Amino acid sequence: MTIIRVKGFKIFRDRHGHWRCYHRNTGLPIDLNKAPIGSADFIAECARIAALQKATEKEKPGTLGSLIVAYRASMAFQDLSPKTKRDYQAYFAYLRPITDTPLGRFDRPLIVRIRDKAAGKGRRFANYVKAVLSLLFAWGSERGFLIGNPASGIKDLRRQKGAPEANRPWSDQERDAVLDGAPDHMRPAIALMMFAGLGPKDALTLPRTFAKGGQIATRRSKTGEAVFWPMPAPLADILDKAPNQMATTLCANSRGTPWTLSGFSASWRALRIRLERKGFIGPRLTLYGLRHTVAVILRESGADERTIADALGQKTIEMARHYAKGADLSRKMRGVVKNFDAEVARRRTKTVKPSD
Repeated sequence: MTIIRVKGFKIFRDRHGHWRCYHRNTGLPIDLNKAPIGSADFIAECARIAALQKATEKEKPGTLGSLIVAYRASMAFQDLSPKTKRDYQAYFAYLRPITDTPLGRFDRPLIVRIRDKAAGKGRRFANYVKAVLSLLFAWGSERGFLIGNPASGIKDLRRQKGAPEANRPWSDQERDAVLDGAPDHMRPAIALMMFAGLGPKDALTLPRTFAKGGQIATRRSKTGEAVFWPMPAPLADILDKAPNQMATTLCANSRGTPWTLSGFSASWRALRIRLERKGFIGPRLTLYGLRHTVAVILRESGADERTIADALGQKTIEMARHYAKGADLSRKMRGVVKNFDAEVARRRTKTVKPSD
């Protein structure tokens, strides 16, 4: 191949004969599978990394700002979904006033104060600020920016007692009311969220080729985790009766074109308000609450946390535990106690009493 030279970058073959490319000053690699040498993507990636180095040079070495710039230039950040990147950028922007703080000054009391101050923008926001700091420090400690993760183990702010729960599970009556009241072109997307546990974005963008043979096989956009879900009967029935359309996605709007997230959100808001005013559904119903609903139903039917995590495309059982919170375990526990009672009785009959 033609030898390409780019100022500031080292291009070479490794011992296996594969081409490699690194930025000399930062050591940041370029994925040549995604951006082949000499391609427009390669030139753009070189320019991006060079620009990030200049941004890093503007930040004081050893500060939170320099750590954020280095993390943003890393493959760990680049491999995130566009939405997750935007979310992180919002928290980086919030932290901007303290980016000149030396990394050595961050300890648990300081991070708790930062979290508590961020609570002025809401409990959820404050907890995410703490989580983003923990992510940054964990990434930085592995690469020698600082020693240890001072945010590790710091608890989230707890929801106040009596405060409404975000994304609460839907009741059976609410699910029926929404399906009955939804227009035909909205029903397939709602059914994918309701009976397959897909989030709004994943449901709306699901290619029609990913749902065939009575099953759904896809990956969750946020985590990249695989999701395999044989279609429950209600979902299969709704998809069979869906309006004919030629979109590449399984779900389409009234014009037969793929939904946008904002477009579906606007249609959902109008439907929700109408049903709420009629008393068919309770307040604070959200589309994301349907993922919680699926988790609760799975938990009540006896599924363990790892199974729930796999069903929802979650990497950890902690998130599955969060989604399944509030499940009514009375039916499951009646069966558990029935089995326990039978086992105790069986063991008692095997006990041989000593003779008098």
